[in-house]
Amino acid sequence: MTESGKPILYSYFRSSCSWRVRIALALKSIDYETIPVNLLKDGGQQFSKEFQALNPMKQVPALKIDGITIGQSLAIIEYLEETRPTPRLLPRDPKKRASVRMISDLIAGGIQPLQNLSILKEVGQEKQLAWAQKAISSGFNALEQILQSTAGKYCVGDEVSMADLCLVPQVANAERFKVDLTLYPTISRINKSLLALEAFQVSHPCRQPDTPPELRA
Repeated sequence: MTESGKPILYSYFRSSCSWRVRIALALKSIDYETIPVNLLKDGGQQFSKEFQALNPMKQVPALKIDGITIGQSLAIIEYLEETRPTPRLLPRDPKKRASVRMISDLIAGGIQPLQNLSILKEVGQEKQLAWAQKAISSGFNALEQILQSTAGKYCVGDEVSMADLCLVPQVANAERFKVDLTLYPTISRINKSLLALEAFQVSHPCRQPDTPPELRA
Protein backbone atom coordinates (compact mmCIF):
# COMPACT_ATOMS: atom_id res chain seq x y z
CA MET A 1 0.00 0.00 0.00
CA THR A 2 1.06 3.59 -0.51
CA GLU A 3 2.06 5.94 2.30
CA SER A 4 -1.51 7.22 2.21
CA GLY A 5 -2.75 3.69 2.86
CA LYS A 6 -4.24 3.20 -0.59
CA PRO A 7 -4.08 -0.23 -2.20
CA ILE A 8 -1.89 -0.43 -5.31
CA LEU A 9 -3.15 -2.15 -8.44
CA TYR A 10 -0.58 -3.25 -11.00
CA SER A 11 -2.60 -3.19 -14.19
CA TYR A 12 -2.54 -2.94 -17.98
CA PHE A 13 -5.34 -0.94 -19.55
CA ARG A 14 -6.35 -3.64 -22.06
CA SER A 15 -5.92 -6.63 -19.75
CA SER A 16 -9.32 -8.23 -19.22
CA CYS A 17 -8.10 -9.75 -15.95
CA SER A 18 -7.10 -6.30 -14.69
CA TRP A 19 -10.45 -4.91 -15.82
CA ARG A 20 -12.30 -7.45 -13.66
CA VAL A 21 -10.48 -6.19 -10.59
CA ARG A 22 -10.96 -2.54 -11.51
CA ILE A 23 -14.72 -3.14 -11.69
CA ALA A 24 -14.72 -4.77 -8.25
CA LEU A 25 -12.74 -1.89 -6.75
CA ALA A 26 -15.14 0.61 -8.31
CA LEU A 27 -18.26 -1.23 -7.16
CA LYS A 28 -16.93 -1.41 -3.61
CA SER A 29 -15.82 2.26 -3.70
CA ILE A 30 -12.23 1.37 -2.83
CA ASP A 31 -9.81 4.19 -3.58
CA TYR A 32 -6.55 2.87 -5.02
CA GLU A 33 -3.43 3.79 -6.94
CA THR A 34 -2.67 2.33 -10.36
CA ILE A 35 0.84 1.37 -11.42
CA PRO A 36 0.73 0.53 -15.14
CA VAL A 37 2.57 -2.55 -16.37
CA ASN A 38 2.88 -2.40 -20.15
CA LEU A 39 2.66 -5.94 -21.52
CA LEU A 40 4.21 -4.92 -24.85
CA LYS A 41 6.80 -2.24 -24.08
CA ASP A 42 10.43 -3.21 -23.46
CA GLY A 43 9.63 -6.80 -24.33
CA GLY A 44 6.91 -6.84 -21.68
CA GLN A 45 7.36 -5.03 -18.38
CA GLN A 46 5.75 -7.98 -16.60
CA PHE A 47 9.00 -9.87 -17.17
CA SER A 48 11.11 -7.38 -15.22
CA LYS A 49 12.83 -8.57 -12.06
CA GLU A 50 10.94 -5.95 -10.07
CA PHE A 51 7.54 -7.17 -11.17
CA GLN A 52 8.46 -10.84 -10.98
CA ALA A 53 9.26 -10.24 -7.31
CA LEU A 54 5.65 -9.09 -6.88
CA ASN A 55 4.05 -11.80 -8.99
CA PRO A 56 6.21 -14.79 -9.94
CA MET A 57 3.67 -15.68 -12.67
CA LYS A 58 4.65 -12.44 -14.43
CA GLN A 59 1.02 -11.56 -15.10
CA VAL A 60 -1.31 -8.69 -14.31
CA PRO A 61 -3.17 -7.87 -12.22
CA ALA A 62 -1.46 -7.85 -8.86
CA LEU A 63 -2.94 -6.00 -5.91
CA LYS A 64 -1.04 -4.76 -2.87
CA ILE A 65 -3.54 -4.44 -0.04
CA ASP A 66 -3.61 -4.93 3.72
CA GLY A 67 0.08 -5.77 3.82
CA ILE A 68 -0.07 -8.56 1.24
CA THR A 69 0.22 -8.88 -2.53
CA ILE A 70 -2.37 -10.97 -4.37
CA GLY A 71 -2.19 -12.19 -7.95
CA GLN A 72 -4.95 -13.82 -10.04
CA SER A 73 -8.06 -11.75 -10.60
CA LEU A 74 -10.62 -14.11 -9.07
CA ALA A 75 -8.51 -14.55 -5.93
CA ILE A 76 -8.31 -10.76 -5.63
CA ILE A 77 -12.07 -10.36 -6.06
CA GLU A 78 -12.77 -13.09 -3.51
CA TYR A 79 -10.44 -11.39 -1.02
CA LEU A 80 -12.17 -8.06 -1.53
CA GLU A 81 -15.50 -9.80 -1.07
CA GLU A 82 -14.41 -11.36 2.22
CA THR A 83 -12.83 -8.21 3.65
CA ARG A 84 -15.09 -5.55 2.14
CA PRO A 85 -18.40 -7.33 1.57
CA THR A 86 -20.52 -4.35 0.49
CA PRO A 87 -21.96 -4.54 -2.09
CA ARG A 88 -22.02 -8.31 -2.34
CA LEU A 89 -20.49 -9.87 -5.45
CA LEU A 90 -21.26 -13.43 -4.32
CA PRO A 91 -24.92 -14.21 -3.55
CA ARG A 92 -25.93 -15.50 -0.13
CA ASP A 93 -27.86 -18.37 -1.69
CA PRO A 94 -25.41 -21.28 -2.14
CA LYS A 95 -26.94 -22.40 -5.44
CA LYS A 96 -26.69 -18.93 -6.94
CA ARG A 97 -23.19 -18.56 -5.51
CA ALA A 98 -22.19 -21.81 -7.22
CA SER A 99 -23.59 -20.49 -10.51
CA VAL A 100 -21.59 -17.28 -10.15
CA ARG A 101 -18.39 -19.21 -9.53
CA MET A 102 -19.13 -21.62 -12.38
CA ILE A 103 -19.59 -18.79 -14.89
CA SER A 104 -16.57 -16.91 -13.56
CA ASP A 105 -14.38 -20.00 -13.86
CA LEU A 106 -15.74 -20.79 -17.32
CA ILE A 107 -14.61 -17.38 -18.56
CA ALA A 108 -11.45 -16.93 -16.50
CA GLY A 109 -10.24 -20.50 -16.96
CA GLY A 110 -11.94 -21.79 -20.09
CA ILE A 111 -12.02 -18.86 -22.52
CA GLN A 112 -9.70 -15.97 -21.71
CA PRO A 113 -6.46 -17.97 -21.25
CA LEU A 114 -6.85 -19.50 -24.73
CA GLN A 115 -6.76 -16.07 -26.40
CA ASN A 116 -4.43 -14.12 -24.17
CA LEU A 117 -1.25 -12.45 -25.33
CA SER A 118 1.18 -15.25 -24.48
CA ILE A 119 -0.84 -17.88 -26.36
CA LEU A 120 -1.37 -15.66 -29.40
CA LYS A 121 2.38 -15.11 -29.64
CA GLU A 122 2.86 -18.86 -29.81
CA VAL A 123 0.12 -19.27 -32.42
CA GLY A 124 1.75 -16.75 -34.74
CA GLN A 125 0.40 -13.56 -36.26
CA GLU A 126 -1.19 -15.13 -39.35
CA LYS A 127 -3.34 -17.52 -37.31
CA GLN A 128 -4.12 -15.31 -34.31
CA LEU A 129 -7.51 -14.02 -35.42
CA ALA A 130 -8.91 -17.42 -36.39
CA TRP A 131 -7.53 -19.00 -33.21
CA ALA A 132 -9.03 -16.34 -30.94
CA GLN A 133 -12.39 -16.45 -32.73
CA LYS A 134 -12.57 -20.22 -32.34
CA ALA A 135 -11.60 -20.13 -28.65
CA ILE A 136 -14.09 -17.40 -27.78
CA SER A 137 -16.93 -18.81 -29.88
CA SER A 138 -16.52 -22.26 -28.36
CA GLY A 139 -16.73 -20.82 -24.87
CA PHE A 140 -19.58 -18.46 -25.71
CA ASN A 141 -21.62 -21.34 -27.15
CA ALA A 142 -21.54 -22.96 -23.71
CA LEU A 143 -21.94 -19.69 -21.81
CA GLU A 144 -25.00 -18.61 -23.80
CA GLN A 145 -26.70 -21.89 -22.96
CA ILE A 146 -25.86 -21.60 -19.25
CA LEU A 147 -27.02 -17.99 -19.01
CA GLN A 148 -30.39 -18.88 -20.45
CA SER A 149 -31.08 -20.74 -17.21
CA THR A 150 -29.25 -18.50 -14.69
CA ALA A 151 -29.73 -14.96 -15.94
CA GLY A 152 -32.12 -12.29 -14.84
CA LYS A 153 -31.06 -8.76 -15.61
CA TYR A 154 -27.47 -9.90 -15.13
CA CYS A 155 -25.59 -13.21 -15.29
CA VAL A 156 -27.16 -14.70 -12.17
CA GLY A 157 -30.45 -13.10 -11.25
CA ASP A 158 -30.87 -9.35 -10.92
CA GLU A 159 -27.82 -8.45 -8.82
CA VAL A 160 -24.35 -7.72 -10.17
CA SER A 161 -21.97 -10.53 -9.27
CA MET A 162 -18.42 -11.70 -9.88
CA ALA A 163 -19.69 -13.45 -13.01
CA ASP A 164 -20.62 -10.09 -14.52
CA LEU A 165 -17.15 -8.75 -13.75
CA CYS A 166 -15.79 -11.56 -15.92
CA LEU A 167 -18.39 -11.27 -18.68
CA VAL A 168 -17.92 -7.66 -19.77
CA PRO A 169 -14.15 -7.80 -20.38
CA GLN A 170 -14.57 -11.06 -22.28
CA VAL A 171 -17.22 -9.55 -24.54
CA ALA A 172 -14.80 -6.70 -25.22
CA ASN A 173 -12.22 -9.29 -26.26
CA ALA A 174 -14.81 -10.91 -28.51
CA GLU A 175 -15.51 -7.57 -30.17
CA ARG A 176 -11.80 -6.94 -30.59
CA PHE A 177 -11.40 -10.29 -32.37
CA LYS A 178 -14.52 -9.71 -34.50
CA VAL A 179 -16.64 -12.54 -33.08
CA ASP A 180 -20.24 -12.43 -34.35
CA LEU A 181 -22.10 -11.50 -31.17
CA THR A 182 -25.52 -11.69 -32.82
CA LEU A 183 -25.22 -15.43 -32.19
CA TYR A 184 -25.26 -14.74 -28.44
CA PRO A 185 -28.34 -12.63 -27.61
CA THR A 186 -28.31 -13.33 -23.86
CA ILE A 187 -24.63 -12.47 -23.51
CA SER A 188 -25.16 -9.31 -25.57
CA ARG A 189 -28.21 -8.20 -23.57
CA ILE A 190 -26.46 -8.62 -20.22
CA ASN A 191 -23.32 -6.90 -21.47
CA LYS A 192 -25.33 -3.88 -22.62
CA SER A 193 -27.04 -3.58 -19.24
CA LEU A 194 -23.75 -3.80 -17.37
CA LEU A 195 -21.99 -1.22 -19.52
CA ALA A 196 -24.64 1.30 -18.47
CA LEU A 197 -23.40 1.07 -14.86
CA GLU A 198 -20.88 3.65 -13.64
CA ALA A 199 -18.46 1.09 -12.16
CA PHE A 200 -18.11 -0.61 -15.53
CA GLN A 201 -17.62 2.72 -17.28
CA VAL A 202 -14.92 4.19 -15.02
CA SER A 203 -12.98 0.91 -15.11
CA HIS A 204 -13.17 0.64 -18.91
CA PRO A 205 -9.86 0.27 -20.79
CA CYS A 206 -10.50 3.54 -22.62
CA ARG A 207 -10.40 5.48 -19.33
CA GLN A 208 -7.22 4.25 -17.64
CA PRO A 209 -4.03 6.16 -16.78
CA ASP A 210 -2.06 4.11 -19.32
CA THR A 211 -4.65 4.22 -22.11
CA PRO A 212 -2.96 5.50 -25.30
CA PRO A 213 -4.36 8.87 -26.43
CA GLU A 214 -5.81 7.41 -29.63
CA LEU A 215 -7.87 4.88 -27.64
CA ARG A 216 -9.21 7.27 -25.00
CA ALA A 217 -12.90 8.07 -24.74
